[in-house]
Amino acid sequence: MTTDVSPAGSGRALAPFGRRLLTVTANETLGAYCVLKAADPYGPEPAAGQFAMLAAAERWGAGEEERPYVPRAFSYARFQDGEAHFLLEDVGPGTRRLCELEEGDGLWLLGPLGQGFTAPEQGRRALLVGGGVGIAPLAIWQDELKGKPHADDVSQTSVGLRSDRPLATLLGFRDSAHSEGATLLEDAVLASDDGSVGHHGRVTELLRAELDRDAQATVYACGPPPMLEAVRALCTERDVPAQLALEAGMACGFGACYGCVVPARAGYLRVCVDGPVVDGAALEQVSDHMGAPG
Repeated sequence: MTTDVSPAGSGRALAPFGRRLLTVTANETLGAYCVLKAADPYGPEPAAGQFAMLAAAERWGAGEEERPYVPRAFSYARFQDGEAHFLLEDVGPGTRRLCELEEGDGLWLLGPLGQGFTAPEQGRRALLVGGGVGIAPLAIWQDELKGKPHADDVSQTSVGLRSDRPLATLLGFRDSAHSEGATLLEDAVLASDDGSVGHHGRVTELLRAELDRDAQATVYACGPPPMLEAVRALCTERDVPAQLALEAGMACGFGACYGCVVPARAGYLRVCVDGPVVDGAALEQVSDHMGAPG
């Protein structure tokens, strides 16, 4: 049994059937991360929180027979002038190959996929909480919440927030090298595990202080499972709405393989189609095999 636990009223851009071959336009180093950019002039514009399945066009495999890797899921960090941006970290053979791509290389992409974020109810401010590579979808969401026009269609309506309900952005990282990823967003308050940048401690400690100050908020979170579980528990305790971006192992990205099924309060959900953004209240907990796309 699966159940719809996506935020009420969430819309999403629908990907065309089949993956498409893009050309890498840049691969920029950002501390411990890289920002991979690829031209996608004919693809639909993603909603903030959606993701894509990525694979290198060449040498996408390992072993003597170059057995193909499964494509990797990454949240859109931005989409500007028909160019898709993704935040990557080299944590294994698949991400290492993607991080090796250079301008002019081919990149297979299937997307945009999944359910994205939805705007806070009137009178609630937005609290963005990110950890590590999970900050990626918060960048494109922050742009929308601040009412920035889309670069490829300035006439498109942005979400925007009333000026009297500002947003706050709280980001946590392992160390100073990883904290350079924070430059993707504006006006972020930082925390670091080793105390090298910002608050010495967890980003959820910053979140607790923000909610102590003003609990009339909607929390948008993306990051590693322990962080997401701490956010979920804290928001449940305070009766604060939370939208959490999850991850699970995916092979297809569009609900066919059931490889990303995770438990919810009312059954099960497929992260790729019922998420990745889900209502935190729909989850008993965020387990270790959930996390942030990327």
